[in-house]
Amino acid sequence: MNQVATYAQQLQTLVILYLPRVLMAGVALVVGWWIIGRVSRLIGTATSRLDVSLSSFLRSLVNIVLKVMLLITVAGMVGFETTSFVAVLGAAGLAVGLALQGTLANFAGGVLILIFKPYVVGDTIESQGKSGEVKEIQIFNTILVTSQGDTIILPNGATSNNVIVNKTAQNKALVEIVAEVDNATNLDDLRGWAIPLMQADEQVLAAPAPQVVVTGLKPGGMTVAFRAYTAAGHNGGAQGRLIEQLQRDLARQGVGSPVPVQHSYVRTLPE
Repeated sequence: MNQVATYAQQLQTLVILYLPRVLMAGVALVVGWWIIGRVSRLIGTATSRLDVSLSSFLRSLVNIVLKVMLLITVAGMVGFETTSFVAVLGAAGLAVGLALQGTLANFAGGVLILIFKPYVVGDTIESQGKSGEVKEIQIFNTILVTSQGDTIILPNGATSNNVIVNKTAQNKALVEIVAEVDNATNLDDLRGWAIPLMQADEQVLAAPAPQVVVTGLKPGGMTVAFRAYTAAGHNGGAQGRLIEQLQRDLARQGVGSPVPVQHSYVRTLPE
């Protein structure tokens, strides 16, 4: 009986000692869970103007972090030793971070791209030697589609840390057609018919105006560039039409190709 009384006394002591802690921890857990839900909804509202993917990700990230902190706090209120738990959690986080450092770099790059918007869905970009139209910006990758129908997946980490050429940010694209003509070509006459020809194309913009410029000299001829701007995404079709028209009219106007030049040297040997 004495042993039973001892156990009863110990149980009473434990109840008196831990029951208030458990009740307080339960209240803290319920209230904290409710507050975290409210905070998550506020973050969702505050980030509603951002990209949908970024808004959803930030809301989930904050929700998970706050819940982990709440559970650790509640465990400490009950009386569990949380120091070792936090140390184990930190070590596990470090190990996972080292193992997934490439993925984390892609994630960080994706967040930067979504925030600073060097390009958006629908832009045509060139990065890491690849070019195409942006179809989707994910947290870890950017999806491009080329004019040949190929799908290119660019890791966001490397993309955000490299040069990005956005070909549609200015809403215009350059069409440049290069030809070699002979030195006898009259540049004023060439501009007189070539510029109106380019202006007549329905996809060529009036400003900046088309140009005909000399870009290089060579023996017997020169290199001439016919330049015009179109709206973004329309340069391919305009370039094909202008190449055909310029080739036809160059022949019609009698503009010849460079004439090969040969130099002969005569050396007289002493007798």
